[in-house]
Amino acid sequence: MDPMIQNLPPVRGTLTAERPLADLTWMRVGGLAEMLFQPADAEDLAAFLAALDPSVPVFPMGVGSNLIVRDGGIPGVVVRLGRGFNSITIDGGMVTAGAAALDGHVARRAADAGLDLTFLRTIPGSIGGAVRMNAGCYGSYVADVLTSVRVVLRDGTLHDLPAADLHLGYRHSSLPEGAIILAATFAPPAGDPATLAARMDDQLAKRDATQPTKDRTAGSTFRNPAGFSSTGRADDTHELKAWAVIDAAGLRGATLGGAVMNVKHPNFLTNAGGASAADLEDLGELVRKKVYDSQGITLEWEIMRVGLRHAD
Repeated sequence: MDPMIQNLPPVRGTLTAERPLADLTWMRVGGLAEMLFQPADAEDLAAFLAALDPSVPVFPMGVGSNLIVRDGGIPGVVVRLGRGFNSITIDGGMVTAGAAALDGHVARRAADAGLDLTFLRTIPGSIGGAVRMNAGCYGSYVADVLTSVRVVLRDGTLHDLPAADLHLGYRHSSLPEGAIILAATFAPPAGDPATLAARMDDQLAKRDATQPTKDRTAGSTFRNPAGFSSTGRADDTHELKAWAVIDAAGLRGATLGGAVMNVKHPNFLTNAGGASAADLEDLGELVRKKVYDSQGITLEWEIMRVGLRHAD
């Protein structure tokens, strides 16, 4: 272990050395965090980062829904926000959610208050990841409703950033290097609570009918080459959706070790049992190569892959 990891600043939260990360990801694969830090609150995190040697790498990890941790693990400090960062407050038509609040919970709380964040209901993961990736579906995106984010920078300073500073695009944001999202504030359109609840029920039913929600996946594997999310409308075109180009390449159901491109939805890379992180990533890269070779389309990963391929 790096000597700097052995002499970390004091915290009020929890520090765990060589913590296995597989059980914290939806794919259930991956190696160890050299050190896992679960801060008590924003002040605990800020003080820790301010005192931490700047050369020690820091990786913020959400609920692991859109993540492959490689088999060699993650060097440095992995920060995982928990109970102290999952509050949801609604005031004057604005919704402020902690980075660890689950997208679905935020959508339901907002709907109960007559505010429309229904597009978040079917997106796996937490608000921090949703902001970082400008999550969206049914033609709606975080960018449409986000007003500001609270972040802590690598030097431990706290900042409130207007949404415009993030330059949100399709599955993209321009957060400052090393920034960890603490909370986000949204200004959703108003709606009738019963209508919003019915819409979310309908969206969940459609998702469960078309996506492998019971399998070990990390959500959509690749971004849509068309550069936008499904709208759900009858005139929505599918020619340049990731699942369609994977299907056209004959890769629905393709396997490598314990990894498979899901038969129900081929843009869902799946741990079918006993897969390593390398199996999953290598199958994804094989799909990218075959799609490019057959159709001239370069698929871009939507799943984040982090850490080392092999342990030292």
